Amino acid sequence: MPYDRNDVRRAYDRIADEYLAERNEDDDSEDLALLEEFYMHLPEDARVLDAGCGAGRPIAQLLAGDVDLVGIDFSREQIGRARKNVPEGRFCQADMTELGFRDGTFDGICAYHSIIHVPSGNHPDVAREFRRLLRPGGHLLLTIGSEAWEGSNDDWLGTGVEMHWSIPSPDESERILEESGFEIRWRHTVNDEMGGTATFVLARRTESEETK
Repeated sequence: MPYDRNDVRRAYDRIADEYLAERNEDDDSEDLALLEEFYMHLPEDARVLDAGCGAGRPIAQLLAGDVDLVGIDFSREQIGRARKNVPEGRFCQADMTELGFRDGTFDGICAYHSIIHVPSGNHPDVAREFRRLLRPGGHLLLTIGSEAWEGSNDDWLGTGVEMHWSIPSPDESERILEESGFEIRWRHTVNDEMGGTATFVLARRTESEETK
């Protein structure tokens, strides 16, 4: 069933502390190891967007020591915690489908476990926004999910709060990125610290300024 993405925002507002406790991963977890190759593609003094930054741990916290870090999240409660947890970063509440930054603002974008909560019909909008915000040749590290699934859990993390997911297949997610002007560099599936697996892609913004 289709859902209002504001339901996701309200849910994350309500479970901000519980989610942080679950997602505050060890630095040697498999998905965090993928950041190393992302770093390799960044220039010195890079500006990076953490899209769906949550409470700032662990991704924003890891990035902020080495890059000019900007974090956005749909949830006001998550952003408030991110500002406290990662004081060296800059954070604002925003919708991934329509971000208010200028074209070519960022050298890199990472989006861990975030676009999977955006209704699938809006995934092309997010991909186009990410491409617009990246400089030519900039890189995107994105969680896309391991298989197609649309659904919800009415007691996620034992909180009594309903959460929604909208996940295209990995092949469909790659097609959306390619049609939005990205070149896929690799796809990896790793163990998720919260259970199961998570699939990530590293994609490069094409050099052409033409909109695809």
